[in-house]
Amino acid sequence: MDRSFIEEYERGSEKLAMAIRGLQREDLMAFPKAGTWSIQQIAVHLADAELVIADRMKRVITEDNPTLLAFDENKWVKNLAYDEQSAEVAARTIELVRKQMSRVLRSLPDAAFDRRGNHNERGPLTLRQLVEGASKHLDHHLKFVNDKREMLGKNMW
Repeated sequence: MDRSFIEEYERGSEKLAMAIRGLQREDLMAFPKAGTWSIQQIAVHLADAELVIADRMKRVITEDNPTLLAFDENKWVKNLAYDEQSAEVAARTIELVRKQMSRVLRSLPDAAFDRRGNHNERGPLTLRQLVEGASKHLDHHLKFVNDKREMLGKNMW
């Protein structure tokens, strides 16, 4: 079985840290495009989502067809003090969770990646789909961070 998706997942561990590098608090808190999240809010959302996804992966690995619950990301942004948290700690959280989960994933037999959980909104999901989805989710949101950096005149490159 090609396990490159595990390596891709682990390689994403430092992407958020790189994306917010060099930004000041005012940059993180800015809303360069009205009606969207700040870079700060994106960073904390990514850390929260990473924890949820890791929990889902652990349940699929250890339980038989567990229920995987959705969450309302906008309610989390609104009610979990995202503006008071640290984007740097959020990036570190992702790094640590991915490094630890990658060790677990590499230790599993190939058949484990076909194990399923049942997401209450999306239906059946395999462990492999969860791992690949984590990578896609991070990259999806990092595009918005890069766009906001550009709008703020704080290009990464």
